[in-house]
Amino acid sequence: MSVNLSKGQQVSLSKSDGGALNVVRMGLGWQAAPRKGFLARLTAREIDLDASAVLFAGKQPVDVVFFQHLISDDGSVRHTGDNVVGGSGQGGDDECILVDLQRVPVHIDQIVFTVNSFTGQTFQEVQNAFCRLVDEANGQELARYTLTGGGSHTAQIMAKVYRSGSGWQMAALGAPAHGRTFQDLMPEIAAHL
Repeated sequence: MSVNLSKGQQVSLSKSDGGALNVVRMGLGWQAAPRKGFLARLTAREIDLDASAVLFAGKQPVDVVFFQHLISDDGSVRHTGDNVVGGSGQGGDDECILVDLQRVPVHIDQIVFTVNSFTGQTFQEVQNAFCRLVDEANGQELARYTLTGGGSHTAQIMAKVYRSGSGWQMAALGAPAHGRTFQDLMPEIAAHL
């Protein structure tokens, strides 16, 4: 059973039987909002949203996974590839980042997930945008965060997974931001560590 997260809400990343998760998938999906007016068909633009994962040891970034660096240096986090148009319309993930929680080095204590409009459109031009966490072993959706509200921002600090005791938890952050890449968001990410 999936938990639909609200901004600031947290969820434990353990299986319903009490066991630990091994590999989770953070999926990102979106569609371009339909344009209105006479010239809508002539001016339709594709929207390129990019998912990124920044790995932290304490408050220091130590690695990042994004469309130009698809696998973390230690191999525990992997981006499945860049989707430059999104919007399959089927509710599936347009970009995915896989995290092997058992392989994440012990000094990494949190992983922050971001989404950026690389092509510069605001979230007012995006619809049906979401991020979700899935147990990769069985495809069960564990948590979903709907990126609602549109807005004049071009990025979102979506969520983070972080160590809690001997396991992991996820927090939905949903912080609007501005920037075309994760690098633009680093000062704002720091406030959520």
